[in-house]
Amino acid sequence: MKISGFSFVRNGVKLYYPVAESIRSILPICDEFVIAVGKGDEDDGTREAIAAIGDPRIRVIDTVWEEEYFKKGIINALQTDIAMQECSGDWLFYLQADEVVHEKYLPVIKARCSDLLDRSEVEGLLFRYKHFWGDYRHYHNGHGWYPNEIRIIRNLPAIHSYESAQSFRHFEPYDNPRQPAGTRKLRVARVEAEIYHYGWVRPPHLMQNKRRALDTVHWGRRRAAEYYEKAPEVFDYGPLDRLAAFEGTHPEVMKGMIARMDWQDHLQQTGKPSPHREPHKHERFKYKFLTFIENRLLGGRGIGTFKNYNLVDGM
Repeated sequence: MKISGFSFVRNGVKLYYPVAESIRSILPICDEFVIAVGKGDEDDGTREAIAAIGDPRIRVIDTVWEEEYFKKGIINALQTDIAMQECSGDWLFYLQADEVVHEKYLPVIKARCSDLLDRSEVEGLLFRYKHFWGDYRHYHNGHGWYPNEIRIIRNLPAIHSYESAQSFRHFEPYDNPRQPAGTRKLRVARVEAEIYHYGWVRPPHLMQNKRRALDTVHWGRRRAAEYYEKAPEVFDYGPLDRLAAFEGTHPEVMKGMIARMDWQDHLQQTGKPSPHREPHKHERFKYKFLTFIENRLLGGRGIGTFKNYNLVDGM
């Protein structure tokens, strides 16, 4: 059995992505790791950070992001496919550049891949998610944040990155990641492991830069530039006591980034959200009400959440 890791990134270090940590977190169970690195700004050191890992299993594919695909996140899916199509494993383990796996899950993941290798009806593995917010001590446990997602898939030519690269689908035939027809959800099995998502953990001014970069590939450069010309220079995470407190341990590979955290004094721990900005989803009554129902009455089962997969019976 062979496992290939893969990912994509652009300006990762400049935007405070834990890209090297992400790769290192699953490297122990990977036979290779392929990452598409988009040409970034001159002051970005992403490619150098990846090279500094110093592992011959890592292969970098240099790419250029074409602005004609800066709409609805299509460029993200295309870059994901570039890396995926260079993988040679039986199973392909996808991590985005802000996703990290705790080392305690690696034996579980590898064993699950081995157990299901000959179960051809299983096309992917479904992971739980923990979405951190603001710092490394708070995370979302409410409505509006995807609780599960596919992160391991079989190496099949009909499987492609879907929409803005959050997930995968079977395409037949394939035209583009947002085509309205010719796709179906993958048949997946659960794996008792979790993805730690750090996409909303960075200094407030860099969080705003990251949002601008993300919105640029969804809205186009001109619309994003017009919006952020009037937006605040720093991101307001809001009162953190409205989120769940994290009491576990972070992946070993994250120790360095956690130790370097220097924006704690710029975070709001308690109180009311600022009236000078739009409320975050978790601050709105609708989302708070749905969260109460899901967590208190439904045992954590989501209402109308994004579910881009079909679970195989008994798995």
